[in-house]
Amino acid sequence: MSSWVSQAVKKINADYQRSADTHLIKLEALKLDGIDIYLKDESTHPTGSLKHRLARSLFLYALCNGKINQHTTVVEASSGSTAVSEAYFARMIGVPFIAVMPRSTAQKKIALIEQFGGRCHFVDCPTQMHDEAIRVAKLHNGYFMDQFMFAERATDWRGNNNIAESIFHQMQAEPYPVPHSIVMSAGTGGTSATIGRYIRFKGKTSKLIVVDPEYSVFFDSYKQGNGKLTANRGSRIEGIGRPKVEASFQGDVIDDMIQVPDAASVATMHWLNDTLGINAGPSTGTNLWGALKVAQSMLENGEQGSIVTLMCDSGERYLDTYYNREWIDREIGCTGEYEEILNALEVG
Repeated sequence: MSSWVSQAVKKINADYQRSADTHLIKLEALKLDGIDIYLKDESTHPTGSLKHRLARSLFLYALCNGKINQHTTVVEASSGSTAVSEAYFARMIGVPFIAVMPRSTAQKKIALIEQFGGRCHFVDCPTQMHDEAIRVAKLHNGYFMDQFMFAERATDWRGNNNIAESIFHQMQAEPYPVPHSIVMSAGTGGTSATIGRYIRFKGKTSKLIVVDPEYSVFFDSYKQGNGKLTANRGSRIEGIGRPKVEASFQGDVIDDMIQVPDAASVATMHWLNDTLGINAGPSTGTNLWGALKVAQSMLENGEQGSIVTLMCDSGERYLDTYYNREWIDREIGCTGEYEEILNALEVG
């Protein structure tokens, strides 16, 4: 291994040592008889999202596999958050970074990528990102990081403070320390693969429930057992859902999937902010709606226990989109049906 690569790995590992673990928030105000719901707040990472973990793993994976040197331009296909985090690590080790992303990406994410020294290369539709990223990487004689291919293999799912190990460690002193279910949405599928594998590796009884937005093929692929499904458009919930079944999506480690209407995701995001004072992004709305559906099923079956889900990023990134009522009405539609359901929940 070259001295430059060795120094790059040391810089990334030093950054990890300076970072504290993310908080696990118990939704105390939500009154569900014998059921506790927790949010793992990934917005507190230095780059503000769950994707900070993935970006760190992808850079270490690429460096240690000889894919990046001091002259390499790193290219990624991303709807925003992964690109923000990868731009951070690219700047840290001193290599150029280009994010290939949809034009509809939240302006806050674009600004953060540029703030970290990255460049943004836009496409009209999410279905174009992959092929365009390959073309851009070839044009610059660079390396396509390809989170959708490598996410599930870049992370050490056996431990090493991955997100699954962190969740189970933080739950140790809770009334129901082994969660009944962990609810997770899928973008690359890498995080759900890590959690599902860790549950099996450690012999836990927890179920992994993966939630999926509209216009994503993961749900139908899982239910039909068909890994070749594709869609002709991208997800409306930024950061999750894909128009094809990505290599990192590991259906065999999932216990069940729930398809979440996009209007429910947005309504839940707003309800979380307005009722519990937690300002989160739209994928968190998808996750929490799924957790509430699991809680409803547990109540109907007379079960007690805990449910853990993820707050993937902060709502601050979406002020011009998912927190803009005109944008919601135009892009998502009416959320009133789901607001009524959420407002009927007992909170105190």
